[in-house]
Amino acid sequence: MTKRSIKSVGLVIKRDDSEATALGAALAQWLRSRGLDLFAEPEAAAAVGAQPMLKPDLAHCADLIVVLGGDGTLLSIARFVGEREAPILGVNLGALGFLTQAAMDEARSSVERVLEGDYDVDRRITLEAEVTTSDGAVKQKAIRKALNDMVIHKRQLGRLLELDVYADGQHFCSYRADGLIVSTPTGSTAYALSAGGPIIFPTLEVMVLAPICPHTLSNRPVVLPDSCALEIRTHSADHDAMLTADGQEGVALGARDRVRICKGNSSVALVRSSHSYFEIWRNKLRWG
Repeated sequence: MTKRSIKSVGLVIKRDDSEATALGAALAQWLRSRGLDLFAEPEAAAAVGAQPMLKPDLAHCADLIVVLGGDGTLLSIARFVGEREAPILGVNLGALGFLTQAAMDEARSSVERVLEGDYDVDRRITLEAEVTTSDGAVKQKAIRKALNDMVIHKRQLGRLLELDVYADGQHFCSYRADGLIVSTPTGSTAYALSAGGPIIFPTLEVMVLAPICPHTLSNRPVVLPDSCALEIRTHSADHDAMLTADGQEGVALGARDRVRICKGNSSVALVRSSHSYFEIWRNKLRWG
């Protein structure tokens, strides 16, 4: 990835968090002193002294995106970053952060390092989805790309989904389960981990299929190359299913709908932490 000259910074601040807002205001003041243009979402812009801008526009205009919050806050902006692949620096204000890797006391030094060009990025793969009816009509052209996972799940508890999964046109597996997670390596430490999936080194080019509470215990999580094009077919009884991207955006699935999931056309560029992945895993997962 070619490093661009950074002339503008977008601040994405966790909502209703006074600590995040205070840090954002301090960073904004320092960034303005360096002559940089600042953008922030309308609800935070006045508090930090930045130009108000909605997330899609902010992702398109900013040369650098600084996230102050947790992984959920970072996911909320990541799906809007398109082919520009503006680098995202995550500052973790939560208890557990795999994406927002810089600590609060590292925020200013981390931003300064990026502004000086002294940084590397990890290009994380994304997933894109298309939903069609059984006769091939596009129902929902695309859910904006997911950085962590696409999940097919029930809206009602206590009922199983019946799903047929095809990989590159070949029947792969049939599931009776509470749902199915299709995860990137980035998302392997998120929902897929709680479903028994493996932890994947985040820059590998693979995807994980992890059934949620499968009725057949031999239905275990599997790892497939990210070049696979998946098609997941719902059964007629599954009239109350949902497809959700990164736990934040969803679409209802009807009887016999087909969900096609593939690797996204663009990646998300995360500024690499000064801490190694092994250190992050060890600390976040308390491996001793």
